[in-house]
Amino acid sequence: MTSFAVVITSYNYRGFVAAAVDGALAQTRAAAQIIVVDDGSTDGSPEYLRERYGSDPRVTLLCGENGGQLVAFQRGMAAAKAEVICFLDADDRWEPDYLAQVGEVYDSRRDVDFVFSDMQLFGDEQRWMGYADRSLDLGYTVISTYLLMHWYGAPTSALSMRAPWARRALDLPTELGSNWRLSADNCLVYGASVLGARKYYLRTGAVHYRIHGNNGWWGKQTPDNQYLNRFRSRCLIGIYAMRIGLDERCVESVKHEFRTKPDPSWREARRYATLTRMRRGSWLRNLGRAVAILWPVLKVRRRAPKEWRDMD
Repeated sequence: MTSFAVVITSYNYRGFVAAAVDGALAQTRAAAQIIVVDDGSTDGSPEYLRERYGSDPRVTLLCGENGGQLVAFQRGMAAAKAEVICFLDADDRWEPDYLAQVGEVYDSRRDVDFVFSDMQLFGDEQRWMGYADRSLDLGYTVISTYLLMHWYGAPTSALSMRAPWARRALDLPTELGSNWRLSADNCLVYGASVLGARKYYLRTGAVHYRIHGNNGWWGKQTPDNQYLNRFRSRCLIGIYAMRIGLDERCVESVKHEFRTKPDPSWREARRYATLTRMRRGSWLRNLGRAVAILWPVLKVRRRAPKEWRDMD
């Protein structure tokens, strides 16, 4: 069976972190490692963690200076020795069967490198949030991510990946630590896509994402930080692309990437049809390529359950 390490990162979340750690410890499929990285908290978290888990052999505590979320990920990853790394924010929690559900995919699909889940929001806001209303094998997502900056992923607590991909995604220049003190899940999501991981969206209903005064980021967006977030993300994608020699000529392989998706949604088909129109050459030929992508998915969509059609 696939082995799991859980990396829990925390900064000044003394009131929440125990629920995250206890939830990871209570999984019906036990993790090989639970690594708690305290990123220089000043609220008494390090002392609290040592008192509560210091003698628990299942928990590895890493308490150090504040470096931001990317640095905390890197510290946790350096201590991990399992086959798959699952990430969890200290203010979130999992249902007891989360690792069991994710583990079924990794056990049965050795070709899948990255699994992410839907989430149940709780706290100051209650609602469901997910990539799709059904589980989907997303295949490879290099070109769509590179050219359209599409985000095939979820916030930190719903992310997992095979360890070699996590190491590659987090192998970034030291100076980027200051850019990604927050929202470093972008490094995991964009890095895995551009570097070539095969992705799978698994609807589990087992990830609970806490909304509170310190993390309700979608309510705090301004034109300035929207621009800066997008600009930093484009630069990040560029770093991964340079590492593998990826450039705009990849658009020639759009139809081949799309064929790696065994059951694409209508939304995904439209995305790849858009990409075909970015190719150089005859607009009529590009239109034909777009139709060749859309038509088979449209036929399947007509036969799909109504809730799938509505979602697409």
